[in-house]
Amino acid sequence: MEIPVIRMDQLYGEKRPETLSLLHNACAQWGFFWLENHGVNEDLMNKMKGLVNKHYEQDMEKNFYSSEMATIQGYEKISSNVDWECSFMYRHQPKSNSHDIPKLLRITVVEYAEEVIKLAEQLAAAMSENLGLDKDYIEKAFSKPSVGIKVAKYPKCSHPGLVMGLREHTDAGGIILLLQDELVPGLEFLKDGKWVPVPPTQGNRIFVNLGDQIEVMTNGIYKSICHRVLPNKNGSRLSIATFYNPGADAIICPAPKLTYPSQYRFEDYLNFYSTTKFTDKVSRFQTTKEILK
Repeated sequence: MEIPVIRMDQLYGEKRPETLSLLHNACAQWGFFWLENHGVNEDLMNKMKGLVNKHYEQDMEKNFYSSEMATIQGYEKISSNVDWECSFMYRHQPKSNSHDIPKLLRITVVEYAEEVIKLAEQLAAAMSENLGLDKDYIEKAFSKPSVGIKVAKYPKCSHPGLVMGLREHTDAGGIILLLQDELVPGLEFLKDGKWVPVPPTQGNRIFVNLGDQIEVMTNGIYKSICHRVLPNKNGSRLSIATFYNPGADAIICPAPKLTYPSQYRFEDYLNFYSTTKFTDKVSRFQTTKEILK
């Protein structure tokens, strides 16, 4: 089962229609996909990963393995309410907490966040266009988007069967852009009732998944998918996830253009359906709203 790959540069050339279609299918049928040729500086990405790994080796690793959870691991099954991870959160906007994160990361994480925000905005515009909405619909609906970066390491685990790296969940927010490990696997997404492993990153790819608010705003057309992280006995996995979320005061609801028609007689719908049976369902509902309102 091949995870969709979207080449962002092809959104701005002769392959734009084809690429928009691939993106729409990835959002609607999968809820997650790879991005290539996305424009985020590769040197900056590598620097970000290198600094996080350095901080982990200098500080986070020792603290993690001396924790109560790590010291009992291997002797008994750990509570299902904990995760085998060590992490911290950088809040970029609307209010930065850069002074609370490790000093060696402060400048780089700000630069990285600014580049990834631009990419998230491009994705939001393309997704809006695919849905027949104004290109800035999602960005405006997010109302001063909130952006944060979760920096995590999933430490090497000698007994991975006793604990989860990160329990299965969907993400609460909007568009999540993940910079992850090039060697150690562990991330899995649920697709058609089966867990699909996300392999380690190839080249400078960025992995994207959609959060709950995108599913709500698109009236279920685009999907927020359950995922989890499995621990690994052979190495520690790196995860740098940027969350492009609605602002705290954003009012979330399905885009009116994407909602079902309001009240109508079934016979009227059947009459209209008889001439539009083999057209796109979403378009048919939209036209039905206009005709039968």
